[in-house]
Amino acid sequence: MTVLSPAIAAAADALGAGSAVVFPNPYPLTSVVAATAPGVVNTAKGRPEDQAVALWLVGDEIWTEFAAALDLDDATRVFARELLVHERVTLLLPLMSGRVPDQARPATRDGHALVFGACWDPLRPILAGAGLLHVSSANRTGHPPAASPAEVRAMFPPDVHVVDATDDASAAGRAATTTLRVSRNHTLTHTRSGAQDRDCGGREAYLARLRSVYVGV
Repeated sequence: MTVLSPAIAAAADALGAGSAVVFPNPYPLTSVVAATAPGVVNTAKGRPEDQAVALWLVGDEIWTEFAAALDLDDATRVFARELLVHERVTLLLPLMSGRVPDQARPATRDGHALVFGACWDPLRPILAGAGLLHVSSANRTGHPPAASPAEVRAMFPPDVHVVDATDDASAAGRAATTTLRVSRNHTLTHTRSGAQDRDCGGREAYLARLRSVYVGV
């Protein structure tokens, strides 16, 4: 049986009660806000309830169920999962026509689902068991993403639960994730700059590194 810290156990309770919860991310990523319903995330961020919200796919089981609807060849499905887990990027993934899972619709625009998979290790027990979560960067509309609990509390309303924990690096130097679009045959398109390509010398250098490490080209 996994013993959770009081802060993480309280976050699990808040998620189960339907609240928005702000979680820390591994360095160099900023925090995220998540909930079991997309409208809750959008309300916490102060934006329209129907705005697209990424899916947070942490556990292998929930990824496998979601991946069955992707319009990708098998090798590229594996590639996408590696990018989510090891690179901690956000991905736009193509869905097969007529195969969009109901729970993925809030994350889907123009046939692509927005997906996130990074996880600070102490959170894994509760996130992997929470089912499908909806997630976005921890910021109110018009503000930069929050990198520390203090910044979160200054930005969000008091009904948003904040995890009183950080990973093992300071708030300095953190940024939101890079976003990439994945297509068949390991095709990558850069759509938004973030922490990963910033620390790799820019978007083209980052894409070249990914192709070299994961595809061997």
